Amino acid sequence: MSQYLLPVLFTLFVWWFSTGSILWLGRLSRRHFAPVMLGATMVLGFAIVGLHISAAHTSVGSAYCAFTCAVLVWGWQEIAFLLGYVTGARRSECPSDSRGWQRARHATEAILHHELALVVLALLVLAASWDQPNQTGWWTYLVLWTMRLSAKLNLFLGVRNLSENFLPAHLAYLQSYFSRRAFNWFMPVSLIASIAVAAPLWMEVAVQPTDGFAATSLCLVAVLLSLAVLEHLFMVMPIPTGWLWKWGMRVRA
Repeated sequence: MSQYLLPVLFTLFVWWFSTGSILWLGRLSRRHFAPVMLGATMVLGFAIVGLHISAAHTSVGSAYCAFTCAVLVWGWQEIAFLLGYVTGARRSECPSDSRGWQRARHATEAILHHELALVVLALLVLAASWDQPNQTGWWTYLVLWTMRLSAKLNLFLGVRNLSENFLPAHLAYLQSYFSRRAFNWFMPVSLIASIAVAAPLWMEVAVQPTDGFAATSLCLVAVLLSLAVLEHLFMVMPIPTGWLWKWGMRVRA
């Protein structure tokens, strides 16, 4: 049981701590933005190297290393986005008269550079682990990328809980591209598709030797996907979720 408990606890901690840390960095004063971005870029380079090295090994430690490196790669684009360096060409509120496809176009323009950065990072992660036995890093990034895209689409179409307080003040204009609704048609599609992938992952974890690489790798990815499903559920629940990362959302002078 402890062999399963450790990757579960590790993923929970990484999910909670990395989210709070990135929120905290996004609320620093602007004079800190350039040093933070430089540091994040250096970490990105080390993470890509770590992914490449760990991808060639199938030990339990290499599974944790690849997972952590993929999260660090993901963290770079989160920091770049929240600091305002990589967002989109449109940096203003959505025109109040925008509807339908026009509103979708404006929303895309507001985050297009961010989406392109995600593609470039995905290619880097894929190249770093290409044709290697340890694909933990690639699957970790793929889960983060897919579920974040799903979350963005749901925010655009409308959910009950927007968590707009996660955005720093200089990105407040992005709230105008969100919609507050009790229900949208894409949310059940997102949940069903995610659960349809998570369930076989957990069944595969259960049949793996508890002390092996495969069990650890699968468990790390399965927990991350399950947390992403939970985040989607948070969107439709009429309860605040900011308390989980209250320490990371304190405004800095």
